[in-house]
Amino acid sequence: MIIMAFTVTYTNKPAPKKDLRPNIVLIMADDLGYSDLGCYGGEINTPNLDYLAANGLRFKKFYNTSRCCPSRAALLTGLYNHNAGIGEMTADRNMEGYRGALGKDAVTLAEVLKDAGYRTAMSGKWHVSNTVEQATPQAQLDWLNHKTKHPLFSPIEQYPTNRGFEKFFGTLWGVVDFFDPFSLVSGTTPINTVPKDYYHTDAISDSATAYIKEFSKGDKPFFLYVAQNAPHWPLQALPEDIEKYKDTYKAGWDVIRKARYDRMLKSGLIDSVTTKISPRINDDLQWEDNPDKEWGARAMAVHAAMIDRMDQGIGRMIAALKETGQLDNTLIVFLSDNGASPEDCSRYGKGFDRPGETRDGREIVYPVNKKVFPGPQTTFASIGQRWANVANTPYRFAKEQSYEGGVRTPMIAFWPKGITAKKGSMTDHTGHVMDFMATFADLAGAKYPEVYKGNQIKPMQGLSFAPAFKGKKSIGHEYLFNEHYNARSVRSKEWKMVSLSSDTSWHLYRVKDDESELNDLAAQYPGKVKELHKKWQEWALQNHVLPKQKAR
Repeated sequence: MIIMAFTVTYTNKPAPKKDLRPNIVLIMADDLGYSDLGCYGGEINTPNLDYLAANGLRFKKFYNTSRCCPSRAALLTGLYNHNAGIGEMTADRNMEGYRGALGKDAVTLAEVLKDAGYRTAMSGKWHVSNTVEQATPQAQLDWLNHKTKHPLFSPIEQYPTNRGFEKFFGTLWGVVDFFDPFSLVSGTTPINTVPKDYYHTDAISDSATAYIKEFSKGDKPFFLYVAQNAPHWPLQALPEDIEKYKDTYKAGWDVIRKARYDRMLKSGLIDSVTTKISPRINDDLQWEDNPDKEWGARAMAVHAAMIDRMDQGIGRMIAALKETGQLDNTLIVFLSDNGASPEDCSRYGKGFDRPGETRDGREIVYPVNKKVFPGPQTTFASIGQRWANVANTPYRFAKEQSYEGGVRTPMIAFWPKGITAKKGSMTDHTGHVMDFMATFADLAGAKYPEVYKGNQIKPMQGLSFAPAFKGKKSIGHEYLFNEHYNARSVRSKEWKMVSLSSDTSWHLYRVKDDESELNDLAAQYPGKVKELHKKWQEWALQNHVLPKQKAR
């Protein structure tokens, strides 16, 4: 009998390589002005964002599209917003650039990063899908007032979880009651009740913090998009936060604006040669002659309180990243979707996305005559154009316009392991919200597809700003264009040509020497006006801005 001996050799399998790609946390504020943050010259207490700036990189010349949903469309897709389908707001105008929702011929950051092996989640304001409305104004108000329930706020295929996000907590629509928001969902499930002590800014921050803790337990990098509603109107904040600023704004518009400007000069964000403090919008009222000083000071105090509370939540996110050992290899980016808003939302009154009463039946006041102070759930008010000018110091105009006050955003990038530029430094790189796709794909080694789920995808238009992280001088965009409700602009390194939504004539500024857009040179340089107008027309045709409006 022959006994066969078998020798079994056991070998250790090599451990899988650790994924060293960075986590990405993208935080967007809503209607935040260029100078609102402490690190951008403001008096508002933002220690956590100031920490990110002091240990990261601030961008001086970063641009949005001047309005909420168009900026979000460009940010999410790497395309100009008309090309992504949102040239105006969320109504479908049945024209390619104006479908009111992200097109199937565009991919989102979440779709691209998820395919590259990232976990993906979103917390906050979506606002890039068509809104479902009820048949009558009263039916719409009943829905807004939480008296009736309907399963969908938008077509379900347009929800974030059907555009690449594994998890989503937030609102589908734009405007919210911060104490009891309309269109609130988890995934695709409507949230029909909220706790008694609910405050939406905290809920967004806490959901984001929970996602960080959950994803940090795994072996994959993650992408988290945190889209705050603050400080968009209505002016609603917690009493303890308002209390901090109760006396801050009693000095008035011009005093606060000048103090911000001086701090910006001192920090090096601007210089006094190229950037002057611009005139206020409709500079027809001095603070000392203002009959509503007390109301105005309170309104801006609530605006500040909303930003303060947002910063507190960002602090909890930073703490979670530290506790989980993820902070050093996480890119945190913060910006605003547009400049501060000049709107007087009280004049809009109830309807569409603005409720008439609270869930428990209390009337919501729209204080046109400024007899009711902003702050609590029962008022819908906004800071208005004069305080918006303060928030957008030193630039002209505000949200919705293509002047710098509408389109220039504060932008902070923080990444200890990846940013080698000097800590706390600033860059002159000219960037745009559509650049996040190229930048994040670059850092993640992700492929931007030509075809996705059977749909031909439009070529990416953004440029990576990752070279700025190394302190390198990067060119950025040679030209940037914008259009929103007829407000237009084209910017090059030296020139910017712009028109107001209410004014069809072009105004030309040598922005290299006049960042505040004060000295109109259109009459002096008609050839340059003609050249830039031609470039704007070409862009408009290529990006589906036309034929919605005729070239002019």
